[in-house]
Amino acid sequence: QVQLVESGGGLVQPGGSLRLSCAASGFTFSSYAMTWVRQAPGKGLEWVSDINSDGGSTYYADSVKGRVTISRDNAKNTLYLQMNSLKPEDTAVYYCNVNLGTWRDYWGQGTQVTVSS
Repeated sequence: QVQLVESGGGLVQPGGSLRLSCAASGFTFSSYAMTWVRQAPGKGLEWVSDINSDGGSTYYADSVKGRVTISRDNAKNTLYLQMNSLKPEDTAVYYCNVNLGTWRDYWGQGTQVTVSS
């Protein structure tokens, strides 16, 4: 079955960095675009970034552009999100997501990122 397992979250001071990972299994990882989405406390889901199947095209929300880099290693079936210059407003649970087709949208369990001094 499809599994997405996020890791790498934690507590970091403002201005710090984190790298999130999402280990994927149960589907042909290299064939699908992948997405990072976050949910801040008390707020709805916010799209963060997309990457196409071969990693050649990336897209970012304005709120993170210039501070975040999405990447993937298709040999390791792993998606990454490098986050730099973190701000308190980046505090959220970060999820990776893949859409395999109609009614086939999958999410990981999420990893908590807390930016605080």
